[in-house]
Amino acid sequence: MKQEIIQQTEYWNKEVNTFDSIYTAEKSKFSKWLDKVFRWDMQARYDYTFKNSEPVLDKTILDVGCGTGVFSLEFARRNAKFITGIDIAEQMINVCIERAEREGFSSKCEFIKTDLLEYKTNQKYDICIGIGLFDYIKEPQNVISKMYDVVNDRAIMSFPRFWTWRAPVRKIRLGLRKCSVYFYTKKRIDTLIKTAGFKRYDIEKVGKLFCVIAYVK
Repeated sequence: MKQEIIQQTEYWNKEVNTFDSIYTAEKSKFSKWLDKVFRWDMQARYDYTFKNSEPVLDKTILDVGCGTGVFSLEFARRNAKFITGIDIAEQMINVCIERAEREGFSSKCEFIKTDLLEYKTNQKYDICIGIGLFDYIKEPQNVISKMYDVVNDRAIMSFPRFWTWRAPVRKIRLGLRKCSVYFYTKKRIDTLIKTAGFKRYDIEKVGKLFCVIAYVK
């Protein structure tokens, strides 16, 4: 395993308790204000994902970098047929399993500690998502190509934009915590998606992010 993956695994295992606070009310009033003003696009990418996943009913979903299961479990609530969530951090996977059990979704959700390139499956999923994933991947081409290989309809992804004030701030903040972070131009995303083999796609600017929906057909 590459040293970078080891460091990021350690980082995300430590971050498990605060990972999904952006999507919840479990913050101070000041932190909520900061999120609303400076990080509203985190919620926007959530809304983008589900808007572009419809209809979810009876669909199979692969959630790459599932974290604590925020997206996976919402797909389950919306009556997706089956959801697989994968993540490199064991503590994240443990939280996902506990939450699925608590909400009664164990029969339609599975969570696996792995990264996408190591994940072995013969299944083709209807939808594959990678939200907040490519921020932490130095060489994304193989990952996006693998997403193309395992999906039969569409992939939904988010990428942090390169030329924003938030980019250097995140670079320094996460670097001090030994977690690498990467940023993207629209031109680079265009090349990555085309090279992976997707037939058509849309790249939308959402705050400090690019959100992408890419279709196999």
